[in-house]
Amino acid sequence: MIDVDLSLVNWSRAQFAFTAMYHWIFVPLTLGLSFLCAFYETIYLKTGDEQWKTITRFWMTLFGINFAIGVATGIILEFEFGTNWSNYSWMVGDIFGAPLAIEGIFAFFMEASFFAVMFFGWNRVSKRFHCFSTWMVAIGSNLSAVWILIANGWMQNPVGMVFNPEIARFEMENFAAVVFNPVAVSKFTHTSSSGFVMASAFVLTVSSWYLLKKKHVEMAKKSIIVASVFGLVASVFVGFTGDEAAYEVAQKQPMKLAAMEGLYKGERGAGLVAMGIVNSTKEPGDVQDAFLLEVRIPEVLSLLANREAGSFVPGIDDLVYGNTEEGVMGVNTMMEKGKLALVDLAAFREAKKNNLEHVAADALQRFEVNKEFMGYGYLDKPEEAVPPVNIVFNAFHLMVVMGTILPAVFAAFLFYTFKNSITEQRWLLPVGLFMGLFGLLAQQAGWVTAEVGRQPWAIQGLMPVKIATTNLSTTSVQITFAMFAVVFTILLIAEISIMLKQIAIGPEGH
Repeated sequence: MIDVDLSLVNWSRAQFAFTAMYHWIFVPLTLGLSFLCAFYETIYLKTGDEQWKTITRFWMTLFGINFAIGVATGIILEFEFGTNWSNYSWMVGDIFGAPLAIEGIFAFFMEASFFAVMFFGWNRVSKRFHCFSTWMVAIGSNLSAVWILIANGWMQNPVGMVFNPEIARFEMENFAAVVFNPVAVSKFTHTSSSGFVMASAFVLTVSSWYLLKKKHVEMAKKSIIVASVFGLVASVFVGFTGDEAAYEVAQKQPMKLAAMEGLYKGERGAGLVAMGIVNSTKEPGDVQDAFLLEVRIPEVLSLLANREAGSFVPGIDDLVYGNTEEGVMGVNTMMEKGKLALVDLAAFREAKKNNLEHVAADALQRFEVNKEFMGYGYLDKPEEAVPPVNIVFNAFHLMVVMGTILPAVFAAFLFYTFKNSITEQRWLLPVGLFMGLFGLLAQQAGWVTAEVGRQPWAIQGLMPVKIATTNLSTTSVQITFAMFAVVFTILLIAEISIMLKQIAIGPEGH
């Protein structure tokens, strides 16, 4: 058993989660609004209608406010890898650091370079070059997301690397495998398209407020048409990419899938939980029911998870304790193999230190047999490999519910706007006021599903979170947590205040 300060681990996790969730308020809006600004300006370029220029500059101002706060929180988030997670950074920095470095050197610099032209070049460059700059900011923003999500995807499905036993570090072996990791690809396509939905929902919220107030009516209607089309198309894409992301989870992170569905006993022809109330006292291996109330759609989970109806989907109990009939190795067995791997790794390094080459060679050979289970050797009990089921299940289903409501509302706005009767829909406009909130809830719920669902792993199967931390005092982390909470809250209040002021001024007062 390894001596770990769980208080330090939990405070470090809380601080990182807090920072990431604050950052994730701004990122999806940045990804989507950048493209909406590009669409609006392209229409202006094609039509020459000055109202489209006014519309573009208005949404561009809100984009800029959000972009600035997002950059500030993102920089702090990246620094936390070094301050709070130095063991993680040491062991995987060669791999994890590469996508982040490319993001900073290539995508962010491209984005920042054209950002200046986009905001300050209206009367200094040609219309075509200005529109081109706006598109480059949109593409650069989303390229930044590509590299960040490649890094995150590697944490969920570590590929393209080898472990160097002499220095106890993971080293990159195949950069292409890291870049085209199927988990990273599905994460980017799903995350970026959900950001497009979020931004479209935000535009509907602001535009609905204008229509209810009978202000800037034509601007609001035009904004709604573009945003509703973009949001509706993106919503359909989110559905397809979400299906692919869930399939990758089923193949690479079956414990996360089991938590998402509250599935404890594996089944053939497993049903998909449409809605349910999780039994919060349920523990792996006990005889309690997993749900207090549930509605299942028969067979669907097996079809989505394995692309085969009637196939076996392992549950939490199968994954923790094993299921020999279905060929599922349990965490308990993996822990035994992992502990042997750690013992042999220690023996190898000690022998190398003392120049005992034959002893080192024998230890290395034994280590190679079980090295893929090395991370499980750090666990104290099999149940430790189970994420918080109640949180993951509820977050996942909240995301699905919000993701179902949003496209329906986009379609309704589009229909009534084309009928030129949107201002008469007194039932729809109040719903539109909440669209931004619905989008934000879906984003945060998706983040919780992805990141809490992979606990206890910092790197899936290879490094638990409790091994990844920096050797700090718990008090130091608590102090910085409080500092970040104050600073981030001030930044959020500042952003909301500035945005509300700009919205109150309106597009004509830009």
